[in-house]
Amino acid sequence: MSIGGRRALESAYATFALFTLLAGQFWRNLLGWWGFGAVAALVLVGAIWLWIAHRPDLTWRRVPKSTLAFVGIAALSIIWSNYPASTLLGLAFTLATTFTGISLALCLGWHGFLRALSSALKWVLALSLLFELWVAVFIREPLLPNFVDYGDEKIPMAFYWSRALLFDGGPIEGIVASRNLLAMAALLALILWGCLLASGGMRRAQGIGWVVVAALTYALTRSATVILVSLLVAAALGFALWARRSGPQHRRRVYATATAALVASVALLAVLWNLLLDLFGKGEDLTGRIDIWASVIGLAAERPVLGWGWIGYWMPWAEPYGGLAVRNGVEYLQAHNAWLDVWMQLGIVGLIAFASIVIGALWRSWFLAVDPPRDDRGRVVPHSALALVPLLAMVALIGQSLAESRLLVESGWLLLIAIAWGTKRRQWSPDPLPPMPPARVPRLRARPEARS
Repeated sequence: MSIGGRRALESAYATFALFTLLAGQFWRNLLGWWGFGAVAALVLVGAIWLWIAHRPDLTWRRVPKSTLAFVGIAALSIIWSNYPASTLLGLAFTLATTFTGISLALCLGWHGFLRALSSALKWVLALSLLFELWVAVFIREPLLPNFVDYGDEKIPMAFYWSRALLFDGGPIEGIVASRNLLAMAALLALILWGCLLASGGMRRAQGIGWVVVAALTYALTRSATVILVSLLVAAALGFALWARRSGPQHRRRVYATATAALVASVALLAVLWNLLLDLFGKGEDLTGRIDIWASVIGLAAERPVLGWGWIGYWMPWAEPYGGLAVRNGVEYLQAHNAWLDVWMQLGIVGLIAFASIVIGALWRSWFLAVDPPRDDRGRVVPHSALALVPLLAMVALIGQSLAESRLLVESGWLLLIAIAWGTKRRQWSPDPLPPMPPARVPRLRARPEARS
């Protein structure tokens, strides 16, 4: 196979893998669990092939030890797990996702990873809008996933793949069957495509078009959770740009202001709590989250040091998860808070390892975003907007982790691992992606189109 052919195949695989991790529920709803298992196996085989093809150098000092510590604790938890068989299954999913994330980050490099992520997000958002349009025009009623049979019992709306609300202005769930997950994908797309546009990595007309698609999807989801996460991302962007202008020697004011803003935000949140709940249409129990958190904290307190055993997303047949979080006839299989979930599953020991992964990745992403980049000769070169992507993505993931446990599974975990390993190895180049080549005009000897 030629080099160009292999690169095209690698790019196609990476896009497919990231699409699968971003939209796993699409495959489960379309093909059932066995079909999803086949797709997941294909993703893992592709990651192994990519690793063998590139054989990335694993220099010990460039390996994030916190990842190894967390995975090691999760594996050891089989010894004390309350559900060892389920822990083994959950560990298999975690190891497969971890390896895929590391393989993509180290074998593709920063530019290749961004290209694949951009393509995957395009597929997720475009298919979501087309899917919702198809349901609204042709089905005209809520649509259930394939391969499910609930009998004659009343079906909660949360079980539907789509509620056919596109022409009502949403909320829409898209192919991922969740407005919060779809909104998060749209937010990540806005971050990535906005930075690509600012750095010259996308044609202006094309980039603006995709930003409009992401913004439309974001608005139609009407996700209060992601709206709040977006405010955190906007604040992080503002402070990062300020830190860039201030330079390494004059950042005390930036850090002091950020600390004061955090304290003021917490105080304001406490004072205006009820008003914010009314504004976002949430009840006093945060759509059942407070009851779920109370149950999870109660279980974590019973085994505070080592936890009940790793499981990732809860499996309802494993005690004590069956019936642990039920609201309006819907059984939720997560703690709706990644940090509480880790504490319950792996105790304080696992929580420290998990926090080390997150804090380390955030720390490195911050300095990659704000420190002046240098060329091969050590000369300072202009900042690139693309260097902001890891930081803004990390802030988005951390914000989401306070209300969802997505950071522990599928796309959340993969992006966390990819950023942690990529920033550690300094492969995440701050240089901008080259612009897309201009469109060719056949049979005309005209001047090539100017690049935007």
